[in-house]
Amino acid sequence: MLNIGLSVLGLSRFQFAMTTVFHFFFVPFSIGLAFIVAIMETVYVVKKDETYKNMAKFWGKIFLFSFAVGVVTGIIQEFQFGMNWSEYSRFMGDIFGAPLAIEALAAFFMESTFIGLWMFTWDRFNKVVHCLFIWLTAFGSTLSALWILAANSFMQNPVGYVINSQTHRVNMTSFSAVLTNRQLWNEFPHVIFGAFLTASFVVAGASAWRLLKKDHEHFYRKSLKVGLIIGLCACLGSIWSGDTQTRYLINNQPMKFSAMEGLYKNSTKKGDWALGAGIDTNNHKTTWSIDIPYVLNILSYHKLSGTVKGQNQVNKELKAKYDGTKQGQKIKNYYVPTKTLFWSFRLMAFSAGLFALIAIVGLWLNREKSNAIMRQRWFLYIMGLCLWLPFIVNTAGWFITEFGRYPWVVYGLLTIADAVSPTSTVLGLLFTNIVYFLIFASLGAVMIILSHRVLKSGPDSVMTDGYSSKPEKSSDKDPYEMGAAHND
Repeated sequence: MLNIGLSVLGLSRFQFAMTTVFHFFFVPFSIGLAFIVAIMETVYVVKKDETYKNMAKFWGKIFLFSFAVGVVTGIIQEFQFGMNWSEYSRFMGDIFGAPLAIEALAAFFMESTFIGLWMFTWDRFNKVVHCLFIWLTAFGSTLSALWILAANSFMQNPVGYVINSQTHRVNMTSFSAVLTNRQLWNEFPHVIFGAFLTASFVVAGASAWRLLKKDHEHFYRKSLKVGLIIGLCACLGSIWSGDTQTRYLINNQPMKFSAMEGLYKNSTKKGDWALGAGIDTNNHKTTWSIDIPYVLNILSYHKLSGTVKGQNQVNKELKAKYDGTKQGQKIKNYYVPTKTLFWSFRLMAFSAGLFALIAIVGLWLNREKSNAIMRQRWFLYIMGLCLWLPFIVNTAGWFITEFGRYPWVVYGLLTIADAVSPTSTVLGLLFTNIVYFLIFASLGAVMIILSHRVLKSGPDSVMTDGYSSKPEKSSDKDPYEMGAAHND
């Protein structure tokens, strides 16, 4: 109907990418910030330092905003599954249903219940009990991620299933196989460490902006210290888990791995790793590259020797494997979006080094009995700008995860083209894409505005006795308190 290059498949993919990326802005942030707030409150319980209690309340407000926006965007994401990917839902229902049901009925309910208890019961429970509420909230959010990633991992590496010959859909044969999927236990730690990294650098970056204005130096320097300590640990964990996950891809998804390294031809024994490269996706070749010898072998095998298959050879092997199948007959080739994966991987790798460096330097400048951090305004500016970088890096990671299995939506079983709803139309998708974009833009703006207001109001806005943003006046009285009427 619209002769401008738009198609149902293209618009459906764009909508999935848009909803997933925007939802994933808030999921890691919420997971990580819940743990940071829990750590702050734990320090308060142990040290009985009121500053850490106020820190937990203060950053807890921003956590609540991100949690609320994450819930809304998650609901929208589920809607578009039913609207645009009904064939996928029919094919994967038996596998996808169980983890998502457990996520909703157990993990999300647990998270929602204890977040409410934590919000409204300050000083109404024993300090240890109240601290337990935020830890259970954080644990619930992590469980939610686990069940979602269990379903996603099946899409990357199907296990514990059979194809029903009558319905032509996958039936689960082993729930334990889905939960012990090696893809899951490579993916899950990397996502969780990424969540800690995201939240810690948001806390550190936001604190840096307030320190530039010399606002509540004691409070924000303590927040900065907590953020950078957790951020450094999370950065090291991300590097370790990323290395484990990447090495797993060499055999499990070799096309994805080759694209991440920009390889069309098999690597040489020298193991050159490209800092940057010119990639010709039309002719499937690399036109230029800046190489560092042996680094590819070290990253791939943790030794100086070894070779990695290029995409051209992997494509031949995949064609030989799948061309005889019903799905494979519809696939022209198995090349993935190489430029996207190549530069996304480098963004992640270089950012990990940058985060570690900033955390180390920041902790040194912010050490106790030193005011160096307040004199190095240029460093505070850099740290403040790094507030946004984790969201970009997380998006790059999801690009690698999702684009890297092209042309499959369920690897080896169902193509992206076959997963689209047969009733979807170009006009309908164009309309919903515009509406969703406007909703997401509005939600993002509201989140930023509210968070900025919290930061501007500062720690003084946090009551010691409650969870209001307005300090309680000493003259405020309970109208139902005995004797109140006699005082009027």
